[in-house]
Amino acid sequence: MFTIIFGIACIAFTVFACLPAGVGLSWGDEIIFFLKGAMPVLAAFVGLIAILIGIADFRDRQEAKREEMEAMKNEE
Repeated sequence: MFTIIFGIACIAFTVFACLPAGVGLSWGDEIIFFLKGAMPVLAAFVGLIAILIGIADFRDRQEAKREEMEAMKNEE
């Protein structure tokens, strides 16, 4: 229950921080600036993870083929 309340509080703070001055903190421009700088780093990180997942998938397929061939040899 605490985590749900904490999550709602974090979302409420985020909305409050993005609202214009007088109502909120008016951090909208700074948030956009941060996102512009963070996107290339995030894209590189996601790309690296995708490459690692692809390599693991390739290895799993090769292992499955190898096990299938051994199973066929044992049946004969």
